[in-house]
Amino acid sequence: MKAVVQDVYGSADELELRDVTRPVPTKGEVLIRVRAAGVDQGVWHLMTGLPFLIRLFGYGLRKPKVPVRGREVAGIVEAVGAGVSRFRAGDEVYGTCEGSFAEYVCAKEDKVAPKPANLTFEEAAAAPISGVTALQAVRDAGEVTVGQKVLVIGAGGGVGSFAVQLAKAFGAEVTGVCGTGKVDFVRSLGADAVIDYTKEDISSAGVRYDVILDTAGNRPLSILRRVLAAKGTLVLIGGERGGKLTGGFERSLGAPFVSLFSGQKFKGLVSKETHLDLEALTSLIEAGSVKPALDKVFPLAEAPAAITYLRAGRSRGKVVVSV
Repeated sequence: MKAVVQDVYGSADELELRDVTRPVPTKGEVLIRVRAAGVDQGVWHLMTGLPFLIRLFGYGLRKPKVPVRGREVAGIVEAVGAGVSRFRAGDEVYGTCEGSFAEYVCAKEDKVAPKPANLTFEEAAAAPISGVTALQAVRDAGEVTVGQKVLVIGAGGGVGSFAVQLAKAFGAEVTGVCGTGKVDFVRSLGADAVIDYTKEDISSAGVRYDVILDTAGNRPLSILRRVLAAKGTLVLIGGERGGKLTGGFERSLGAPFVSLFSGQKFKGLVSKETHLDLEALTSLIEAGSVKPALDKVFPLAEAPAAITYLRAGRSRGKVVVSV
């Protein structure tokens, strides 16, 4: 089968489309014929091995432990391993795995759910990581409720585009923060107001927000605290602006300690994809409350270009690889 493979950590130039052996599902796994694969920031981190902290999490110290890139997947079950009871061959599914930039991939049964009936495979592939991360940020960490004022920083990106829609679905009044080129896009997601950070500061509106969801990772806590309500909650999602060692994740790791000395709550979100949250996301998608926002679809052979495009920050919503 064809797959996008890398032998060493590095830039997208290290990725190569080549023939590899088709995987065989082991106990608790399903073999998926991949139709589409999402591109998220995690793909870049695993490609480069940066920050170095991720290498200590079992992804390989000197080279990638799993040589095939890609983690979000949508496709059709080809076969199932021993003990699998939720799926059978022919089922359309979506979820997370390791190595989805390929014609076939194995995924754990508990990381996969039936594909939303109203989505294409490309749309479904955009949802598992970004959508579930946003769901956990809005529902669990932020505990967003009806009538609250919510600020989504990085509203034009993969996680941010889901977060805007989910916060609206939970009944909040949502303000999105993005660059000039994404203002109309963020409005189209349902945001009640949009702040163009190239023209105005997030404090310019004079609003104190009940919940701030920060997916951008480049503002000091001191600035965010000034626009957070006295009893508000700040959720830090990822870290893309730090150094090679921790990548900015120290901001998320240290946030809970700041909460000990303030009425405000600071939470660093480390998302965990499960089939239960995928099913919750499916319900919202099939109800029409949320829809993956696709910016661009690349063919499998152009997966390196897809990663480069995403990393450049130009995408409005999600980037997907079609297989």
